[in-house]
Amino acid sequence: MTSYLLDTHALLWWWFDSPELSPRARILIADRQHRILVSSASAWEIAIKFKTGKLPAVAPLIDDIAGAVQAAGFTELPMSLLHANRAGLLPGEHRDPFDRMLAAQSQCEQLPIIGCDPAVGGLGAQLVW
Repeated sequence: MTSYLLDTHALLWWWFDSPELSPRARILIADRQHRILVSSASAWEIAIKFKTGKLPAVAPLIDDIAGAVQAAGFTELPMSLLHANRAGLLPGEHRDPFDRMLAAQSQCEQLPIIGCDPAVGGLGAQLVW
C-alpha cells in the first residue's frame, strides 16, 4: 500500500470538490489502495484560517475535523518531536510553520505530498500533483 500526505490545500479542495484539484491528485486520493494521511498541522492551519475569517466554508467541519478526516477515509498523522525538530532545522528562508511541518513530516516518514505548493517542494518534500 502506497501512502501519501495531503497538503492542506489539497485536503480542502478534496472536501469541497474543487476543480483546482488536479486529475492525478483526485485519482490518487480516491484510490482506496492508497493510505492518505492528514497532518495535525493541517487541522491547526485550517482552524487558524477559519478563526481569522479566511476560510468560512469550513464551518461545518471545524467542530469535528477529526471526524471529517476519518469520514473521508483518511488517517491522521500527528506531529512528533522528531517532526518538529526537522521542521525547525530545514534550510531556507520560507517561514510558514505549516509548510515547514508538512515538509518535515514528508521527509521523516518518507511520504510524498499530494500538493502543488512550490514553497513546500523547495523545503525538500517530494510533491505529487
